[in-house]
Amino acid sequence: MGLIGTILNHPGDLVPLVKVKMMADRAKKLPKEPNLAYCYDVLNKVSRSFAIVIQQLDEELRDAVCVFYLVLRALDTVEDDMAIPIAEKLPDLYAFHEYIYDPEYRAECGEKHYKDLMMNYPKVTAVFLGLKKPYRDVIADITKRMGHGMAKFIEKEVMDMADFDEYCHYVAGLVGIGLSNLWGASEMESKEFIGEEKLSNAMGLFLQKTNIIRDYLEDIQELPAPRMFWPRSVWSKYAKELDDLQHEENHDKAVQCMNELITNALSHTTDCLKYMSRIKEPSIFRFCAIPQVMAIATLSECYGNVNVFKGVVKIRRGLSARIMLKCNNMYEFATGFKYFANELVHKVQPKKDPNGEETLRRIEALEAACDKIIETESERMRIAHAADDSLPMSTKMLLWFMFGGYFSYAWRVGDVRESLGVARNAGDPRVDAFQKILATICFLMITLLVLIGKKR
Repeated sequence: MGLIGTILNHPGDLVPLVKVKMMADRAKKLPKEPNLAYCYDVLNKVSRSFAIVIQQLDEELRDAVCVFYLVLRALDTVEDDMAIPIAEKLPDLYAFHEYIYDPEYRAECGEKHYKDLMMNYPKVTAVFLGLKKPYRDVIADITKRMGHGMAKFIEKEVMDMADFDEYCHYVAGLVGIGLSNLWGASEMESKEFIGEEKLSNAMGLFLQKTNIIRDYLEDIQELPAPRMFWPRSVWSKYAKELDDLQHEENHDKAVQCMNELITNALSHTTDCLKYMSRIKEPSIFRFCAIPQVMAIATLSECYGNVNVFKGVVKIRRGLSARIMLKCNNMYEFATGFKYFANELVHKVQPKKDPNGEETLRRIEALEAACDKIIETESERMRIAHAADDSLPMSTKMLLWFMFGGYFSYAWRVGDVRESLGVARNAGDPRVDAFQKILATICFLMITLLVLIGKKR
């Protein structure tokens, strides 16, 4: 009854859910080439949402981004597997960028679909080796930098916010940087994207911090050893040990701690807006926009929510579907950011939350940036609409039938004249000749209008 209950409570979610289901079904249609088919099949299994947006990318980038995601997913599987002894894990993290050139490399680690990915890794390698060299170079470079960064934090605790930012840079900021390099290398976006790191890094940090905040309980209860990414400089203000926050008697402090981290994550949102404003290609825009709006929606859901320390907190599926369908341009993106910022601001209680005032300042800055974009985009769309002389299809078809009738009358098609009470050969022959010419010109023009879609 979960999904049915959600739809009954939010009937407007039904159509978006159906549309996204159709998109997901299309994403499951696999290429004929076996190795590429495996890549897209396992992509659907390890990340349904990414599979949908990757499949919507232009053909020029689609395979490169798919392989990039799977290579980093495999690297992350090695890092995540707490059963691998550190003495074995460290060399693997340092050398993983070399394994993507080894057609025989595979590893027994991870669980479920991730284990399947690692055991069938040669299929990913085969597709990687078939990519254009600029794409291979980007993927290898980012994999190397990420593996080395992960190795650095295997035995290093995240002590302060500088460590927090550095860790998130290695595991997510580099993904943003790599994607920017792919955009530029494809020439579908400006070459200026190549080497752009500040805004690209912010995009990754915002997503990663959101995931770390949301996944507190899952990480702290990880077996055989907990995974602790919340910075000590923050959580130590609220508890003696990080895992104390999961206990009911500490939940008030736990929520305050989480809210402080959410406030920190919000510091990246204005940079995300700047990055998105530079993207021109629609499929790349959607690919980047959807996870960002999902992230701020998740932060809004988590803020002040004690359930983060009791179980899994996620935005409802219908809302997720709505977001996936409403990230098509900068106006929709800024509108989505502002909507969830507004949802969040109503949850802030400065008298109860020691970081509440700072949270409000961050949200105010975000809303101001969104308002500026919305105003600019609204004016741009107004001008574009005023310059667009296209007619609604219903009007075009009405005109087509009207002039079609006049054409039939002028050329005496069938019994049109008689049906109107006019004798078939009545009238001046010169007037009839003029009407034939006029009717033909008008009918051809309206037919052209229907086919082309614009008045000329």
